[in-house]
Amino acid sequence: MVNNKHIATFILGALAGLAAGKYASMSDEEKEKLMANLKEKANNLKEDAVKTAGQAKDYFSELTTKGTDAIKEHFPGAEKWMNDIFGNKESTTAATDTETEQPKS
Repeated sequence: MVNNKHIATFILGALAGLAAGKYASMSDEEKEKLMANLKEKANNLKEDAVKTAGQAKDYFSELTTKGTDAIKEHFPGAEKWMNDIFGNKESTTAATDTETEQPKS
């Protein structure tokens, strides 16, 4: 049975073959120009990705701050309630473990 993955694989393979044939028939100057163009596009893509990642970090940081402020404003006991539910369980567990340990003789 042929599914979409098989068709896509065939098409990508055919395109890769055509690209390899085209590249092999290029002159050295054309190959250099193509590689320089690809490097430039890759660098631009990288710069855009870094810029976007920085913007996303700022956005989520702002969203966290604004969200926390909004919850505190509309539900004043939210912070205490969240600490009661999700409080620092590690320190509670550590304190319980310390209390139950027997001194070594």
